[in-house]
Amino acid sequence: MDVIGHQQSYYLQFLLTTLVLIGPGLQFYRKGFPALLRGAPDMNSLVALGTAAAYVFSVISTFLPQILPQGTANVYYEAAAVIVVLILTGRYLEARAKGRTGAAIKALIGLQPKTALVVSGGEAVETAVDDIAPGDLIRLRPGERVAVDGEVVSGTSYLDESMITGEPVPVQKSSGDPVTAGTINGNGPLEFRATKVGGETVLAQIIRMVEQAQGAKLPVQGMVDRITLWFVPAVMGVAALTVLVWSVFGPSPALPFALVAGVSVLIIACPCPCAMGLATPTSIMVGIGRAAQMGILFRKGDALQRLEEVRVVALDKTGTLTEGRPALRDVICADGVTREEVLRLVAAAEASSEHPIARALVAAAGKGIPEAESVEAIPGFGLKARVEGREVLIGAARLMQREGVEITALDGQAKALAARGETVFFAALDGQAAALISVADPVKEGSAEAIRALHAEGLKVAMISGDGAATAHAVAADLGIDLVVADCLPGDKVAALDKLRVDHGALAFVGDGINDAPALAAADVGLAIGTGTDVAIEAADVVLVSGDLRGVVNALTASRATLRNIRQNLFWAFGYNVLLVPVAAGVLYPFGGPMLSPVLAAGAMACSSVFVLSNALRLYGLKPTMGRATAVAGAADPVGGKEVTA
Repeated sequence: MDVIGHQQSYYLQFLLTTLVLIGPGLQFYRKGFPALLRGAPDMNSLVALGTAAAYVFSVISTFLPQILPQGTANVYYEAAAVIVVLILTGRYLEARAKGRTGAAIKALIGLQPKTALVVSGGEAVETAVDDIAPGDLIRLRPGERVAVDGEVVSGTSYLDESMITGEPVPVQKSSGDPVTAGTINGNGPLEFRATKVGGETVLAQIIRMVEQAQGAKLPVQGMVDRITLWFVPAVMGVAALTVLVWSVFGPSPALPFALVAGVSVLIIACPCPCAMGLATPTSIMVGIGRAAQMGILFRKGDALQRLEEVRVVALDKTGTLTEGRPALRDVICADGVTREEVLRLVAAAEASSEHPIARALVAAAGKGIPEAESVEAIPGFGLKARVEGREVLIGAARLMQREGVEITALDGQAKALAARGETVFFAALDGQAAALISVADPVKEGSAEAIRALHAEGLKVAMISGDGAATAHAVAADLGIDLVVADCLPGDKVAALDKLRVDHGALAFVGDGINDAPALAAADVGLAIGTGTDVAIEAADVVLVSGDLRGVVNALTASRATLRNIRQNLFWAFGYNVLLVPVAAGVLYPFGGPMLSPVLAAGAMACSSVFVLSNALRLYGLKPTMGRATAVAGAADPVGGKEVTA
């Protein structure tokens, strides 16, 4: 005031505030007033009303102060300008919390090769996938991806179908067997006849399911919008009632006093949306920052709210509950045979194979594996080899029966192991049954603990798996899982989620494979294991960096703590302002109090905003419920700018 003068200060504030309101603030008036006229006021309406009231009143105080009662010609330019800036800042933070939507689709499309070798006239010609027609003969070299769905005509190989079935074990393919676009060929060449191309392939159907599931997700109706729905009309009603009461009972001149009181109510209520506008995005951003330090990446901000509402957690099995790779479980030897001898000879026979089960046997045998001779694969049965002068047979019961090996003594134990969900096969030495060997996908450390913790939170736990019923139920029984859906293809998983949602309410799905992408997108909240595929991660709302299922419990903790923080913010954002509305209405005037104190208005705004921000920062003290917090190396804190170390 000493430098530029009192009135000149008003003119400068008028100029700067006008620029703010007709520039970035114009969106509030374009949206708020039409919503008000439609009878559906929202946050934009309250911001538009409050800032317009503060601005118009300030303009009158600046240029026509004589029409106002003595002592009421105050300006509130800073209220209008700061409210617009802080609300837009909050919306900017909220926008940063929202994840991308199209990356999952791009990753899925990237699985399909651009070209394939089409055999015509005895020659293989590289052809664009879009030009392949049903009936074309396609040559598939080792290591290549299948371009379109088809049926094998010649050759034998193993295909990695984990992106479709979720199974980690490659599937043997020979004449007559189907192949699926996007799957990866092993070491053997194949020729197959195209049966489905373009949008008809299984991969294309998965892409469509992800698109539909993501497109069907409606924006969560925020708490702020629900509260504003009745708060705005209430404030307007109080302002109108204030004008009416002052017009009838106020001192002369009644009309100016009535207008001052009515506008005062709108001004004093206006800091409320300012704090409310910050309440949700600041808590979300701080909560997301702390969750990242705990190894939980919320790719979409509204997943925090939806996760709190979840009533059932559905889990994929392979790679989520389990390690996703087979390991030796049991070796039951016949009389006169030792475990070490059987493993050494069997591992020697399997050493040249890239099959995951073969690798598990070689790993279990350790060092000192002898060289095998005359290794012969018997498709659909097993293999035969000669090791150290002894004939070694490895395979299913049907191989033993075909070779005339008596396995009756081990048959009962084989059935018991199979009932536990283990893959069982036999080993024979020189035509005599030597051992029963079982392999299983081991359960991840922490899975059982995490499921117990989810139960303690009052949640149902379901398992949706592409595995057979025996394996799925065996794993579920060991872990205490409530509900099991087995033999699921990608489309079946989405249908299973829909049924669970109808029966139990909002649900979360946890998965890791490409085959889980549609389910992750269709669930109310999709949580991807961070050690899984890029497609699963891109389709999910939340990523568990460490790959540990205990991260689901920590994500739930972060969600509930953040939502509790938001509710506290909203309560105080209202509390500071609602208590001052009677003062603005003039209830203190008959007792010598002010019509509206600028100190109270500024204090309400400051206290509301400072409390909201301070309360949100408390989330940095959130501790993981289970396990060790695993930070994302180099992840930047979204609010404080601090770097999170690994």
